[in-house]
Amino acid sequence: MSMAVCGRLARSLERLKLVVRHVAMASTSAESIPQQKAEVNGVNINYVKVGTGDHPLVLMPGALGSFVTDFGPQVEKLNREKFTVVGWDPRGYGRSRPPDRQFGLDFFHQDAADAAALMQKLGFAKFSLAGWSDGAITSIILAGTYPQLVRKMVVWGGNAYVTEKDTQMYEATRNIDNWSERMRAPMVQMYGEEYFRKTWASWIEGISQFLHQRNGDICKKEASQVNCPTLLLHGAKDPMVPGFHPDYLQKHLKGARRLDFPEGKHNIHLRYADRFNTLMENFLME
Repeated sequence: MSMAVCGRLARSLERLKLVVRHVAMASTSAESIPQQKAEVNGVNINYVKVGTGDHPLVLMPGALGSFVTDFGPQVEKLNREKFTVVGWDPRGYGRSRPPDRQFGLDFFHQDAADAAALMQKLGFAKFSLAGWSDGAITSIILAGTYPQLVRKMVVWGGNAYVTEKDTQMYEATRNIDNWSERMRAPMVQMYGEEYFRKTWASWIEGISQFLHQRNGDICKKEASQVNCPTLLLHGAKDPMVPGFHPDYLQKHLKGARRLDFPEGKHNIHLRYADRFNTLMENFLME
C-alpha cells in the first residue's frame, strides 16, 4: 500500500469517527421510549412519537442511522407541549428490517416517499423536517417533491452533490476490518457484523453511483424546488462536508437562513444539543 493511500485511509477513518461516534452518544434513554410499527409503502416502519404539540416534526436520520442512534437529545429534550416529534428508522435501517437496505439510484427518493407516507398515516397533513447528513438530502427531496406537505425545514451536514474527492474518502473506509474497535463495535452491536459489513459497502457504492451516473448530482433539482422556510446549519470544521456544500445549498434553497457553528464538526446537534434544540425550536415556532 502506497504512502498516499495509507494517508488517505488514515484521514478517512479519522473523519468516519465523527459519523460513528454518534451511535454511542445518542443512544441513551431514547431507547426506553415505546416504539411502534406502521405499514408504509409495503414495509413495516419502526417509529416513535412523543409530545402533544400542534407542530408536527419528523426527524430524518443519516446513513445507517435510526432515531435512537441519531437523535437521542432531540427525541428526549424538544418541547413536547409545542411539538409532536416523530422519529423513525428508514427501511433497512435500525428496526425497520426486513427488508435489507437497497441502494438503487432512487434510495433517497424512496426514503422521502416513506417519510411523507408515514406522517400522513399518522394523521399529519402538514409537518416540518429536521434532517442530518443523508437525512438532510432526504429532507430536501421531500420538501422539493411534496411542497404541499412541508411547513418548515432544518437541515445540516448534507450535500446536493458528490465530488470525486468525496467518493475517494468513502471508498477508503470500505473495509471495516481497518476501523478501530471503538468505531466498529456500535454498528456491529446494532446490525451484526455481516449485515453491517454488507450494508456499509453497499452505501459506498450507492452514494458513489451519483458521481458515475449523474455527474455527481443527488438532489440539485429538488433543492431548486424547495419553497418552505429553511434553516441551514453547518459545523465550520465539519471534515465530512466541506463548506462548498452548504454554500451551494444556501444559494439554491430559496430564502434559506444560514447559521454556522464556528467550532462545530459533523454532529452539531449532538455536541451542542441544547443550543441546537433552542435554535431549531425558535425557528420552527416563528
